[in-house]
Amino acid sequence: MLLRSIFLLFSGFLGWYFLPGTDSGLGFSLLGLFIGLLAGAMVLSIEYYLKEVSSHMIFGGIIGLALGLGVTGLFGWVISPLFSHNLDSLLPWRLMFMLTLGYLGLVTGQKLAKELAVGKADTKLSDSSSASDKILDTSVIIDGRIADLCETGFLEGTFILPQFILQELQHIADSSDSMKRARGRRGLDILHRIQKMSDIDVRVVDQDFPQIRDVDSKIVALAKKRNAKLITNDLNLNKVAELQGVRVLNINQLCNALKPVVLPGEMLRVFILKEGKEAGQGVAYLDDGTMIVVDEARRYIGKNMDVVVTSVLQTTAGRMIFTRLKEEPEREEVHLPR
Repeated sequence: MLLRSIFLLFSGFLGWYFLPGTDSGLGFSLLGLFIGLLAGAMVLSIEYYLKEVSSHMIFGGIIGLALGLGVTGLFGWVISPLFSHNLDSLLPWRLMFMLTLGYLGLVTGQKLAKELAVGKADTKLSDSSSASDKILDTSVIIDGRIADLCETGFLEGTFILPQFILQELQHIADSSDSMKRARGRRGLDILHRIQKMSDIDVRVVDQDFPQIRDVDSKIVALAKKRNAKLITNDLNLNKVAELQGVRVLNINQLCNALKPVVLPGEMLRVFILKEGKEAGQGVAYLDDGTMIVVDEARRYIGKNMDVVVTSVLQTTAGRMIFTRLKEEPEREEVHLPR
């Protein structure tokens, strides 16, 4: 501030010195002082404006202005023979060309510099991004299985966590609904757990897409821009992302792929837990949660029974195994002597 005040006073002194007063009074000297102070204030205003402008914009504007003035000189040289009889009439045309082309050159230079800077930033972003980067969806964070999967070592590398996902989790954690509040807090706890793992690098990015309102659409746009994979268990988001060329890692699909293969005719030992939808049916579950429908097992609810697999049905929600009770002769083990 002190330096600017000294500069302003010095500008006023120069104006007073180069425009001295007349013998009749100090009017002209005061005018020079005012002009000097005004020029100094304009310089300080320009300096304040340049603080808000990046260096590449200033450099591009200077180059554009120089080119505009160069073209002005070229036009003046070309049209000067037309005004050889009266060179004074050429001055207005030169001033007009200088103002017009100089201003256009300044604006064009700044625009080109801005476009080059944006293109360079996008190139750096694409270079720094890797195809191994993974973006976490809100649903898969709240689900929690992603943390167990990371602990096994099957997932590693960089996890991209957008700021708008954190905001959505915080909004859910602050909900008045106790169920939503518990889910939101669980998601935040899962993130803290993943962040402490040594093989996982969690990066919170501030990239946002203000023109897009839907969070799922923002996630897909970010994955496309960063050339990253999307981790989710949302079936609809999975389909939308695949349609837009984004590679998806679906936790539900992984769990279904890891379930043990059961073939028709294979025998299983299950616990009949409850009654099925159809008459006489019983329902049991494997350790991984796969539903087993047992025909004519209603009377055996609460007991362990041997069943034989008849068919397997794969649905979007998971896999269902249809079985029947093992026949009595099949249950008896008969040891025949050799």
